[in-house]
Amino acid sequence: MELGSNISAIVTGGASGLGEATARNLSGSGVKVAILDLSDERGEKVASETGGVFCHCDVTDPASVDAALEKARAAHGQERVLVNCAGIAHGEKTASRKRDSDAIAPHNLEAFTRVVTINLIGTFHMVSKCSAGMMGSDPITDDGGRGVIVSTSSVAAVEGQIGQAAYSASKGGVAALTMPMARDLSRDGIRVMAILPGLFYTPMFDTLPKDVQDALGASVPFPSRLGKPSEYAALVRHICENDMLNGTNIRLDGALRMAPR
Repeated sequence: MELGSNISAIVTGGASGLGEATARNLSGSGVKVAILDLSDERGEKVASETGGVFCHCDVTDPASVDAALEKARAAHGQERVLVNCAGIAHGEKTASRKRDSDAIAPHNLEAFTRVVTINLIGTFHMVSKCSAGMMGSDPITDDGGRGVIVSTSSVAAVEGQIGQAAYSASKGGVAALTMPMARDLSRDGIRVMAILPGLFYTPMFDTLPKDVQDALGASVPFPSRLGKPSEYAALVRHICENDMLNGTNIRLDGALRMAPR
């Protein structure tokens, strides 16, 4: 797919982190970008700086998604690119002993459900809605391509650490969806990919001391540092532009393999 002003894109979680970097990269290619996020102030700022449009959106709520897509399409037309970056993390063991007590507690089911609902079901919800719109539109490539979808999984999908049961399950589900969705949508020229980032610097790292950030970066074989959101965004852009990339999960991790903790 050739990127340019005739292409519109939707980026969920586009107000910060990997999503923001992706929105800025695509905008720099002339793409018209709609930023879907729950953070109104930050989302409006990024949209203003990229010449895009901000749409308040809860990816788990059908009415919210429908309203956001209606606003985005009214501004830019049918999206041809969807990038799913909306997600949350949660740390809790499957079952754990309480400190200074003999009590044992199971994982909070509400927390587990919330993580899976946002990260996995929210991702599928967006893919389903956006791919339906793409299917009803004319092809835009010589091969009959109608669009491309990129979702965000994680290396935790493969090497989940202690306390990552909920997060790993959600991101493993995103990775597992890639091939069947690519096959579902192949006849209509819609490609589906997923990226499995390793340790990337995002706003959640701001809460960690600098020495902890440096130690995490040093655990990456090469380059021995935290990944940059711009590097994630560059891969998204390449996926959009390389029509032979389809049905694949790509690790973006500097050869990192996560230890148990």
